[in-house]
Amino acid sequence: MTIVESIKTAIRQLAASGDNASLEAEILLAHALGTTRTHLRTWPQRKIAADIIPRFNDFIQRRATGEPIAYITGTREFWSLELQVTPDVLIPRAETELLVECALARLPTGRTARVADLGTGSGALALAIASERPQCHVVATEVSAAALAVAQANARRLRIANIEFRLGAWYAPLGDARFDLIVSNPPYIAQHDPHLQQGDLRFEPRDALTAGADEFGALKILIGEASAHLLPGAWLLVEHGYDQGAAVAELLRAQCARDIFAVKDLSGRARVCGGRY
Repeated sequence: MTIVESIKTAIRQLAASGDNASLEAEILLAHALGTTRTHLRTWPQRKIAADIIPRFNDFIQRRATGEPIAYITGTREFWSLELQVTPDVLIPRAETELLVECALARLPTGRTARVADLGTGSGALALAIASERPQCHVVATEVSAAALAVAQANARRLRIANIEFRLGAWYAPLGDARFDLIVSNPPYIAQHDPHLQQGDLRFEPRDALTAGADEFGALKILIGEASAHLLPGAWLLVEHGYDQGAAVAELLRAQCARDIFAVKDLSGRARVCGGRY
């Protein structure tokens, strides 16, 4: 089969999975061939080697059952960094780049600072910040050893050296250290939210999505214990659910945080909150 014929066949198989069947077929064929989508479009009549077809068909079948593209290809771009992702970590999402933007705005270039990313997962937040602020030292914590291994592998592959990784939950691995900035994208989805049974969320690690019976459980820990790990006047920034902005701001006020702010995502809903301690 030629490239264009294979793509057309795959589109028919993926048609029921959503509106992006053409894009997904191209991504998966490019991955199977070890090439780019540009190559596919440049050489649409080129024949595909027979040994590639079973691999491509396997990718298409996996996607047709709902498995996320990122887990099939093993990569996802975040902040222009190509990150390795596995089912041990959340798939980095575009809205989390808001948290990177907020962090960088509070970390002036040309000076040193200590930054902590709690619950780092694939390392997306920590690596984005470390890559943009090479004079900063970033500490990334993660309770899952498997997830931490993914983050460490990403740092090595991207050759980002101003970062260290520590195993443990939230603040525990930090000891008595204090930081100029702490960021986190914690689990914040309600335990019985129907969205957990839809789309990519069905395949992602449940503990990284929901904190259990109390959807604010992780956020309460992050906000409640921040003062013991922040330098005077330092910032805590967190991502939260689309409908949790007011509640998170109230949690920050209860801890006497000041200069509390919220940033909206592209849908116009608060997605990141922060405050100075």
